[in-house]
Amino acid sequence: MDQMLGNGDGGQAGFPLETWFWEMPVCTRWWTTATVITSALVQCQIVTPFQLFYSFRAVFVKSQYWRLLTTFIYFGPLSLDLVFHVFFLTRYSRLLEESSGRSPAHFSWLLLYATTFLICINPLVSMPFLGHPLSSTLVYIWSRRNPDTQLSFLGLLVFTAPYLPWVLMGFSLVLHGTVPKDEMMGVVIGHIWYFFSDVYPPLHNGHRPFDPPMFWRRLFERQPREDTADAINNDIAVAAAPAPEYSWIGLVGGLLAEICFSRIVVSMCRGFVVIRPHRSRKQ
Repeated sequence: MDQMLGNGDGGQAGFPLETWFWEMPVCTRWWTTATVITSALVQCQIVTPFQLFYSFRAVFVKSQYWRLLTTFIYFGPLSLDLVFHVFFLTRYSRLLEESSGRSPAHFSWLLLYATTFLICINPLVSMPFLGHPLSSTLVYIWSRRNPDTQLSFLGLLVFTAPYLPWVLMGFSLVLHGTVPKDEMMGVVIGHIWYFFSDVYPPLHNGHRPFDPPMFWRRLFERQPREDTADAINNDIAVAAAPAPEYSWIGLVGGLLAEICFSRIVVSMCRGFVVIRPHRSRKQ
């Protein structure tokens, strides 16, 4: 019991669940949190799945932009199936993010690539929720980058990591009796990323076309401050300099960004309001 609740001596060790949560990398942590919260909201009937799925008409005609996010974080109501998917999400997303380095720039760029690709090809397969293909993409990339890792499926089948996507695809085919389109989409998108990130660079003088651009890295990576005499003199010179004049392009761009953000927030608030029909009293 003490091991489950965490020992109280020293005050350093907390609850195991809390420790497990904060040890996850930042992208995996908040993706898992959003997934559990969304399923809980649906279970409590605060929102419905009809307000969460992706639809081109709903997003780009009715301006329901939140669906671009919720389609990737809803895996179904609270159930054993959700636990299974959350386990796969946290395990392989965490392993892949930890191998990408301390900065979340590379892994977040991978998520942006995969989600954009899935949104673009979704009209071909008409899938309302894209969380499973995104998770399958991460599983495929991890499996290709760990070719010597031994895995066991249900304690019966032992295989190496590159066969994991195909084992899951076969299991889904046997279990549901239909071709797993989500697994196939994950394999295709994951292989494109793996090829241009791991196979293509050694053959073309280290050129990595799928690396995040510099502006994306600056969003997540900060240069360490140098407390040297030159750095201090530069800070004094900057403080003594007159205030810079902001260009009208920057002001207009910032204003447009603020307007777009406010429209997204307003549309989300309107979309999540559950309208109940009025029932007239019987005379």
